[in-house]
Amino acid sequence: MEIGRDLILLHGAICSANCFKDLTEKLQQKYIVHTPNFSGHGGAPMAEFFSIEQFASEVLNYLSEKNIDQIDIFGYSMGGYVALYLAKMHPERVRRIFTLGTKFEWTPAIAEREVKMLNADEIAEKIPTFAQQLEKRHAPNDWKVLLGKTAEMMMALGHKNPLLLEDYRYILNSVRIAIGDKDQVVTLEETIAVYRNLPNATFMVLPNTPHPIAKTDMEKLSREIKDFFN
Repeated sequence: MEIGRDLILLHGAICSANCFKDLTEKLQQKYIVHTPNFSGHGGAPMAEFFSIEQFASEVLNYLSEKNIDQIDIFGYSMGGYVALYLAKMHPERVRRIFTLGTKFEWTPAIAEREVKMLNADEIAEKIPTFAQQLEKRHAPNDWKVLLGKTAEMMMALGHKNPLLLEDYRYILNSVRIAIGDKDQVVTLEETIAVYRNLPNATFMVLPNTPHPIAKTDMEKLSREIKDFFN
């Protein structure tokens, strides 16, 4: 792979570009690394509504601003979902995709379960250190508003998933679908189901890896990313 190819890193829900700080350092010697923030995240202007469609349009706008015709994408969690939605809707703008810990299956029951973990008042009371991290991460935006909009987006996903299982059959890009073996947010079953429906996909399980990107072995992850996009 030639030095200087553009690679965009798409963060997960309630995360930000800063969550990729260590990964970016390991990748930027080989790639032109882009780490935009989705609406409301990392201090970016707050959109009225959060949605996969909204975030995908923001990526397209970013590519246009940077005069990038086609991009390689690493998407963590929600970022991986946005990447695959982009590939489905705008295949000409996406080259290859590597996802990690992306939740693909959404039902009303699953959405309700996920939303329970986004109760801002409970986080502030029971996990004050995490609340402080969120406040700092998303300033000057109100992190509680961000959590509320994220919860609304998840409930909407539960009632109308923008990517059905059969939709993946039409994504012809080369894709690496990865999951951590200790991920307690994303199931192996839903991940394999999507992998099997993608025509040009490979599947990977990262050992000793839970869902939070901060607990991922960045040295190993960066090697896998370089190997895939090579």
